[in-house]
Amino acid sequence: MGINFKKAVALKYRAELPAPVVIAKGRGSVADRIIEEANKNNIHIIENQDLTDLLMKVDVGNYIPPELYKAVAEILVYIKKIEEEV
Repeated sequence: MGINFKKAVALKYRAELPAPVVIAKGRGSVADRIIEEANKNNIHIIENQDLTDLLMKVDVGNYIPPELYKAVAEILVYIKKIEEEV
């Protein structure tokens, strides 16, 4: 059994984009740095191991694949609700 390193994927989405884009991804210390930057910039962090595993397969700079649209859209809606409550 291998070591289970922490993983993180950062997405960027704007309405004018056709889909969210993977802007950063990594394991271990790189994942820690992505999370640290998100916290520093008040960016919401959602923990979803299964989705992270799938997003780790997408190259940085690429749009997420259509099969992940629904899962990512649900997260974006959740984040929007959180932001509206604040």
